[in-house]
Amino acid sequence: MPSYTAPHKDMQFILHDWLRVSEQDIPGYEDMDRDFTGAVLEEAGKVASEVLMPLNAVGDTEGCVLENGVVRTPTGFKEAFQQMKDGGWTAMDCDPEYGGQGLPYLMHTAAQEPFSSSNMAFNMYQGLTHGAYSAIYIHGTDDQKQTYLPKMTTCEWTGTMNLTEPHCGTDLGLMRTKAEPQGDGTFKVSGQKIFISAGEHDMSDNIIHLVLAKIPGGPDGIKGVSLFIVPKFIVNDDGSVGARNGVSVGSIEEKMGIHGNATCVMNYDEATGYLLGEEHKGMRAMFTMMNEARLGVGLQGYAQAEVAYQNAVHYANDRLQGRDVTGAKFPEKAADPIIVHPDVRRNLMDQKSFVEGARAFTYWGAHLIDRVHRADDKEADGLISLMTPVLKGFLTDKGFEYATAAQQVYGGHGYIEEWGMSQFARDARIAMIYEGANGVQALDLVGRKLAQDGGKHVMAFFEMIKTFIKENDGNEALKSDFLDPLKAASKDLQAAGMYFMQNGMKNPNNALAGSNDFMHMMGHVCLGLVWAQMAKAAMEALEAGASDTTFYETKIATGRYYMARQLPATSMHLARINTGADTVMALDAANF
Repeated sequence: MPSYTAPHKDMQFILHDWLRVSEQDIPGYEDMDRDFTGAVLEEAGKVASEVLMPLNAVGDTEGCVLENGVVRTPTGFKEAFQQMKDGGWTAMDCDPEYGGQGLPYLMHTAAQEPFSSSNMAFNMYQGLTHGAYSAIYIHGTDDQKQTYLPKMTTCEWTGTMNLTEPHCGTDLGLMRTKAEPQGDGTFKVSGQKIFISAGEHDMSDNIIHLVLAKIPGGPDGIKGVSLFIVPKFIVNDDGSVGARNGVSVGSIEEKMGIHGNATCVMNYDEATGYLLGEEHKGMRAMFTMMNEARLGVGLQGYAQAEVAYQNAVHYANDRLQGRDVTGAKFPEKAADPIIVHPDVRRNLMDQKSFVEGARAFTYWGAHLIDRVHRADDKEADGLISLMTPVLKGFLTDKGFEYATAAQQVYGGHGYIEEWGMSQFARDARIAMIYEGANGVQALDLVGRKLAQDGGKHVMAFFEMIKTFIKENDGNEALKSDFLDPLKAASKDLQAAGMYFMQNGMKNPNNALAGSNDFMHMMGHVCLGLVWAQMAKAAMEALEAGASDTTFYETKIATGRYYMARQLPATSMHLARINTGADTVMALDAANF
C-alpha cells in the first residue's frame, strides 16, 4: 500500500527562504510567518496522509456508481468530504464576506498540494467548486453572489464547469447548447455536455453548474457564447433548496484514471439558467475559471509525480538486487539495495529535481495571482498570463513522465496493481488532457501569449533572467553551476523566439510546428531560473548558520543536477524548432 508524507520542509523553504513571503508588499502576506504557514501546512499534511491517502486506492477500485439518476461516491468519500468542510479547507482564500478565511491564493495553493498528491480524484470535488466560486465572485451580480457563494465557500453546494459537447471540445464556437430567454431574466437551457467532472454526486445538497450556451440570434461562433448558472435544484428566495431543475446525468464515463471522481454526461432539458456576466461574453467569465484551474492542473501534474517519487525512494532503499559496481555496500546481505545503482539514482534525481523545481514554479505563479488580485499589479497580470500555458502544459507532461519513471523503479512490481504505482500514472495522465489539452496550451503560448501586448511580457521575463544573472555575476559559487547554464538556456529560448519572428510570418506552420518544443523549452528555462534562485537562497541560509545543513546542501546538489542534466534539453528543442514545418507537414493525410 503506497504512503504519502507532505514535504513540509521544502514547502517552508520555498515560502520563506526563497519567496520570503512575509517580507513582500502584497496585502495579507505580512501575516504569513513561518509559524503560521507551518501550522497550516502541517495540518493539511495530516489530513492528506491520515484521511485522504487511505481512500485513494478505494476510490480507484470502487469508482462511482450511477443509481436511479444519483451518483454514489466511493466508500468513505462522503465522510472525508465532511471533514474537509468542517476543517475549513474549502474556504481558505475565499472572501470573508461569504464565509471564507480571506487568506492569500498562495496559501490555498500550498495546502492543495498534499490533498492532490494523496487523493487527486477526491480533491477535484472541492477544486472545481473553487473555480466556479471564482467565476461567480468576479462576474456575478450582488444577488448571485449572495445566493450562491456562502454555500459554495463551505462546499455545502459544489460547482462544475460545463464546456465540452460530443462534437466539440477546444472549438467551442461549434457548440449547440441553447439558452432561450424567458422575458423574466431567466433562460431555458437545453443541450448535452460531456466530460463534466463532479457533475453529479452525493456529497453536497446542491450542485451549481456553470454552463456555456448560445442565445438564439447572437453572433456566430465563439463570439455568440454566453455563460449561465444552472443549479441542480432551484434556489428559493429565502436561500433554501427548492424544486429539481431540468438537469440530469445521462451516464458516468469509464475512464483510465481518477475513478473516484464522477465524470458525467449531463443533459439539460429546458433547465432554468441565470446569465453570468454579459450576453455573448461567456468565454471571458469562463476563462476566469479556466486560468485558475490550469495552474491547479499543473499542480496536479507535479503532485502525482511527488507521491510516486516518495514511494519509489522507499522501494529503492528496500529492494535488494545486485551489487554496487564499486564494491558491496551491504556485504552482510544477499544483495545491495537498488538505490546504489547509478541508473536508479539518475531516475530518482530526474524525479526529485523536477518536482522541487515545479513546486517552486507553481508557488511563484500563485504569488503572481495574488499580486494581480491584491495589489492590482498589471505587470504580474501579464506575466502570469504568459506563464499559465507553461505551468499547465509543461508540468503535466513532465508530471506524467516522472510518475511513470517512479513506476519503473519498481520493475515488474510497478506493473502490478497491488503496489499502487499504476494509479499514480493513470491519474496523472488526464492532467495532460483536460482544462485545454497540452497541444492547445503550446499553440496558445506561441500563437497568442508571446505577442501579447507587443511581446512586452516575454521581454520582461528575459529581462528578469538577465537581471538575476548580472546581479550575481560575482558569485563564484553560483556562476559555473547555475548562472552559466541558465544564461545558455535563456539564449536558446530567445533564439527560438527569433526564429518564429523571422519565419512564422512567411509560413505560420513554421511557428506552430515548434510550439510544443517551445513550451517545453520555456518550462525548462523557468525551472532553471527558480533553481538558480533557490540555490542562492540555500547558500545564504548556510552562510547564516542554518542548523539543518543537510537539507540546504541537498537542495543545492539537487539544483546542480537539474542545471547539468535537465536544462541542456533546451538545445535539443531549439534544434527541432529550427527545422521548421517541412518535415512535420511532409506527408499527405492519406499517407499516415
